[in-house]
Amino acid sequence: MSEPFTPPHPPRLPTPVHTWRGFFGERARTAVFGWSELAFCSDYFKRNVLGHTVHVVLKPEWVQRVLLDNAANYEKPKLVKRILAPTIGRGLLSSDGELWRAQRKIVAASFTPPAVDALVPVFARVGEAMASSWSPGMRDMAVEATTATMTVISEALFSGDPRLTSRAAMDHITHAMEGVSEARLQVLLGLPLVPFSPRGFRGHRGMRFLRRTLGEIVRERLSPGAPEDFLTDVIRALMERFSREEALELAVDNAATFYLAGHETTANATTWTLYLLSEQPELQEQAAAEAEAALSSWVGADLPDRLPLLRAILEESLRLYPPVPRFDREAVAADMLGEHEVRAGELVSVWPWIIHRHKTLWTGPDAFDPERFAPERRKAYHRFQYIPFGGGPRTCVGARLAMAEALTILAIWLAHWRFRPLPGREVRVSGMVTLRPKGGLPLLLERR
Repeated sequence: MSEPFTPPHPPRLPTPVHTWRGFFGERARTAVFGWSELAFCSDYFKRNVLGHTVHVVLKPEWVQRVLLDNAANYEKPKLVKRILAPTIGRGLLSSDGELWRAQRKIVAASFTPPAVDALVPVFARVGEAMASSWSPGMRDMAVEATTATMTVISEALFSGDPRLTSRAAMDHITHAMEGVSEARLQVLLGLPLVPFSPRGFRGHRGMRFLRRTLGEIVRERLSPGAPEDFLTDVIRALMERFSREEALELAVDNAATFYLAGHETTANATTWTLYLLSEQPELQEQAAAEAEAALSSWVGADLPDRLPLLRAILEESLRLYPPVPRFDREAVAADMLGEHEVRAGELVSVWPWIIHRHKTLWTGPDAFDPERFAPERRKAYHRFQYIPFGGGPRTCVGARLAMAEALTILAIWLAHWRFRPLPGREVRVSGMVTLRPKGGLPLLLERR
């Protein structure tokens, strides 16, 4: 039996480094860079980050308490809300309490199983159009995956508005995401959110482009003859519950939230899966054969269910490269996580990146092994040791859409093309909010 493929990960020191180093060099650009070996075998540790107490919780039972059992006590941190406010305002991702419940109820109707199933032909159409446009040779599959998921979100939620799929839009959104690292330092230091570096200025321009463009689209939906889609439905529902001014503001907030979250995380999941398959040609051939068989009949809602091997590969990819490597909560009142006291106002940090590679939870945690997600094996896992889409009441509302979209697009691309690694190209992770391959993912494409 051959050794499993183990993709490279950021170097790990034997012991932790001081927290101030998280604001300089690669650690300021890549959230998962600089963790020590100790982190991947600990249940818990506490840090002081510029005067803020942070409890890093890695035991699934304690993660469950934070995200589910006592979820009402753990809100989105005020620091995080301040970082996100310029881009997504008070939308679903950054709100709490009654405002969050109202918005969750409104948007959930667009992500029911029947609603997602109806979109599978849209996913297939986008994937097929892109696969047909390629020619053999080198292609940056990170860019291609982003283009695909941006197009899907535009068509599925915003009636295909071309303003959301242009090259300029893609560049602006990328810069807006990258600008978060600078904002993070400013917020922790209590400074105003004013850009001071080229990256910060690009991020600020990207954020303004997003808000301005989505604001125009929202206002246009108030005119007669507006398209019947996700955004129009959200605007109507918000205007029934809130004042006109607040409803329109929340509509832009949610449009930004779902445009960003709806394409970025799925693009990265697709990209990392292609990387893992490019390094394992035999497994890629097996997945391609499954995809060809599934696509030989009518492409309908059940297509993702006819791809069990590809689903297991995608799930293992999400384990190794979770869409969001960390998320934080702020304690409303004092609580106990095991024997550890959490005081009101302190932060609790949950790291899927570490939990998914934890040495006490997984065998060979850094190795790629899609058999982990065979039905008989996954039954043994704690429900909060695998959390690519979060957990509890705030589980990602678009998780089903993301999985169906990624499976459909991957199946079509694998059925048309072979993906080979670029000789001498080292693939490394990068990003503070989501995880991307640093410098993109150039692969060699061969037509099947």
